Amino acid sequence: MIFNKTKQVVISKKEKLANNLFSQGLGLMFSRRSNLSMSFNNTRKISLHNCFVFYSLEILVLDKDKKVLEIKRKFKPFSLHWRSKGRGNYLIELGVESSKGKCEIGDVLDF
Repeated sequence: MIFNKTKQVVISKKEKLANNLFSQGLGLMFSRRSNLSMSFNNTRKISLHNCFVFYSLEILVLDKDKKVLEIKRKFKPFSLHWRSKGRGNYLIELGVESSKGKCEIGDVLDF
């Protein structure tokens, strides 16, 4: 479950977890609409593509304290590249429409 502690609202009741290189590389490719969370061992700039994902995503980049640093609202299907402006420790991909639009920069999440 992904919970927005700042706004006291549930963002996602169920999401996939990508905690290794293979699952992070695969992401949401070839899957039905779902949400995904990734964690990284160190702070980094994050690069993504949206190839073979057939729906738009909302991307959240979080720091080590799970504070939202950056939001990409409409990451369109089959986009070849997106790179975060800053560095993050966590990334959340929101594909489920009811999960989108529930976060702002500065919000603190729990998952």
